[in-house]
Amino acid sequence: MRRRLAILILLGGAGSALAQAPEPAPAAPAPEAAPEIPAAPAEPFIPSLPEALSGVPGTWDLSRDGSTRRCVMTLTSESGDAGRRLRFPAGCRRALPILNGVAGWLFTEGAVRLVDKNVRPVLLFARRPDQRSLLAHAESGEAYSLVPLQIVAMRPPDPAAEEAARRAEEASTVATHSVASDAPHATAAEPPDPASAGPRPDPGIYALDRYRDKDVCRLELGAPEAAQAPVRILAGCRDGGVEVFDPVSWRFVSGRLTLNAKRGHTVNLVPTGDGAWRRDPETGTTFVLRRVEP
Repeated sequence: MRRRLAILILLGGAGSALAQAPEPAPAAPAPEAAPEIPAAPAEPFIPSLPEALSGVPGTWDLSRDGSTRRCVMTLTSESGDAGRRLRFPAGCRRALPILNGVAGWLFTEGAVRLVDKNVRPVLLFARRPDQRSLLAHAESGEAYSLVPLQIVAMRPPDPAAEEAARRAEEASTVATHSVASDAPHATAAEPPDPASAGPRPDPGIYALDRYRDKDVCRLELGAPEAAQAPVRILAGCRDGGVEVFDPVSWRFVSGRLTLNAKRGHTVNLVPTGDGAWRRDPETGTTFVLRRVEP
């Protein structure tokens, strides 16, 4: 009897201890996953290489890769004894001796060929994967880049064609809005501002560096008042390629600084630090803009 009483007392004490034990705290709610931010839309690709013979005539920049040797030449539409005629300053023969054997040019298989007086290829160019420049190797193994500056293929479309395309786009937009107004309303996440990606270039004076040649030209980047801002070549520029390219405006989108030429061609640059910007992709002679004091 006494033994049974002791067991009951022990069980009662254990039950009391369990009853007095604090309840476990509720688990903290798991943090909500951060919403995925859609990537900034890629900058539209602007083709700069000609697709047909008729788009080739104009000004091109020929350079030997890994050096400061370069020449701004004009490929004309005039027929000559060796294909079509080309013109370049006399100093080009000293800068690029390979030009001593060049007498004309041809356009075959979607690329340019520089040929000798017997129409044999001296530099047989092919498109680079970026589709913005041409590359050729001489028999000696040297690599040469041919970059369009102002050619027929870069000229903007006919104003009448532009107006027709604009009207077609407006009609398409109106039709899309009409269909969307009948659908249930849904709120989409607003994409981030592409201009916020990466360091924005400051307006001011920028010096152009070409390989070992420093400060060969200076550009003034104006303050942006809209989507684009003005660009001005300052007096004393010693770079013929930039003068022919003739940048008139600049914009900053998706972390890239883009120089826009009067005829529609563009040069894209990416930051390298310390207020400097280099051409992207790196083709032909080095092209670096760096911020300088006036």
